[in-house]
Amino acid sequence: MTDTSQPSFDLSITRLIAAPRAKLFRAWTEPALLQQWFTPRPWTTPVVRTDPRAGGSNYFLMRGPAGEEHPCHGVYLEVVQDRRIVFTDAFTSAWVPSAKPFMVGIITFDDENGGTRYTATARHWTAEDRATHEQMGFYSGWNAAADQLEALVRTL
Repeated sequence: MTDTSQPSFDLSITRLIAAPRAKLFRAWTEPALLQQWFTPRPWTTPVVRTDPRAGGSNYFLMRGPAGEEHPCHGVYLEVVQDRRIVFTDAFTSAWVPSAKPFMVGIITFDDENGGTRYTATARHWTAEDRATHEQMGFYSGWNAAADQLEALVRTL
């Protein structure tokens, strides 16, 4: 049963990717693979550290074409092999609260028609955070990254 008493602060993309769940999971959990697709080009992700387990931390350094840098610290809340990854920036590591929590990411991989139904959701703390993320280019950015993810998993 879904609780509809609270407004949704989610932004989400979904698509069918012609690859098995295991390849998508690898691309989401292995640093060398994450570096290849995680940020929409011309941005890059030169530094990725992951400990993909509940309570494990992650760190991504996203770098823009003009050299601007956006460091992202977070913690995994749930990791189910080849099925689901949930992470948040509400903590930086070892359950240390962040200065400004922004979102919880929920990534799911479901079998469908010989491929994988890939869903990436950003669940925000407030309507303002949701609106900010959408204005930052959530749909274009997360879809561009998903295009890169899809191209990568075809080569694995």
